[in-house]
Amino acid sequence: MPKFHLQFKNSLPDYQPYLPFTSNSNLLVPGGLFIDPCFPSSLLDLVSPFKGSPPSKNTACVSRRQKRESVAVKDLFFLSVSLSSDGLVSEHKECQLQNELNKKNKGAVAQVKQKVRVTRRGAVNTTKHLWAGAIAAMVSRTFVAPLERLKLEYIVRGEQRNIFELVKKIALTQGLLGFWKGNLINVLRTAPFKAVNFYAYDTYRKQLLRLSGNEETTNSERFIAGAAAGITATVLCLPLDTIRTKLVAPGGEALGGVIGAFRHMIQTEGFFSLYRGLVPSIVSMAPSAAVFYSVYDMLKSAYLHSPEGRKRIQNMRQMGQDLNALDQLELGPVRTLLYGAIAGACAEVATYPFEVVRRQLQLQVQASKMGALATGLKIVEQGGIPALYAGLIPSLLQVLPSASISYFVYEFMKIVLKVN
Repeated sequence: MPKFHLQFKNSLPDYQPYLPFTSNSNLLVPGGLFIDPCFPSSLLDLVSPFKGSPPSKNTACVSRRQKRESVAVKDLFFLSVSLSSDGLVSEHKECQLQNELNKKNKGAVAQVKQKVRVTRRGAVNTTKHLWAGAIAAMVSRTFVAPLERLKLEYIVRGEQRNIFELVKKIALTQGLLGFWKGNLINVLRTAPFKAVNFYAYDTYRKQLLRLSGNEETTNSERFIAGAAAGITATVLCLPLDTIRTKLVAPGGEALGGVIGAFRHMIQTEGFFSLYRGLVPSIVSMAPSAAVFYSVYDMLKSAYLHSPEGRKRIQNMRQMGQDLNALDQLELGPVRTLLYGAIAGACAEVATYPFEVVRRQLQLQVQASKMGALATGLKIVEQGGIPALYAGLIPSLLQVLPSASISYFVYEFMKIVLKVN
């Protein structure tokens, strides 16, 4: 890059004009001065009338790396400017480059911090989302545990008594707490299952909506998101369900609880025995979750687009922060419970035969293990088509309050926990 050479020339030794500074002034000090190649030559001509004079011994070629020294100037002097290319980089461009680098570094750091903040917010929101689903499962399952116990008695033990005789038998032999037998493992199984299920459905539905570019999720997208959520939750949570079924089966009391049943199955049947019935579980859960979530969302969407629903949403927006958590439910408490019950009943009726086959597969030992289709045919041979719906009435009595309470508590907890 071109560089200035400064020449100090005593041009008028016999004439002393008035100067604004003394002859021994130290106003000029050595330093580097660099310009771009596009620096106009006309400006140089104006500055230096001695541009043609060769540099003499009095010429000071000043570099920015030299040590600062004072320059003694006698009499009148003129500044002569010449250009030489020595490959040096101009100071202002070095500063500009350094500033650009600093800006880039600051920008990169800011982007990293922004990504960290977004990641943290996303992780916190995911945790809250999962907790909302888990709490919903805990509350609903504990509330309907007696009905769940009756359903398992019909499916697993092959109970032939009517429901009133069965209730009397359990109360006389095991007491009141007998109706909550296996509820702990049921909660341990259901809480993570429902947490994953609810979270996966909302996540898949939002992704499908983003990919399609629609303003609202279609019914087919709801169905696909529900099926995918059911498969995801089944794969992650099936081992706990298998252990629970083993505990409530005849002889399950001798296994010594959850850990004992887990060890027994691993030692005697291998690790993959925990995933026994995976295929029928997926076949059962995928359509069940698809029907459950899609029916609820369709009912909810229909209401929100109705005049009554629009009026409710408008009133909620006007009230703003004055609303409590119950009033912030888009459907309201009663309608949330009702729509949850309807969705649960539809899902249960549509997929109950798969549930019966799955339970029977989980009870089979390795020596007499059969496939899902063979197990289903065997059930039909022994009891006919009604055998595939054994325990449906107590199951519906359990599903209706369970589904309504779970969806109500889930929507309520999302408001309380401020889930986005």
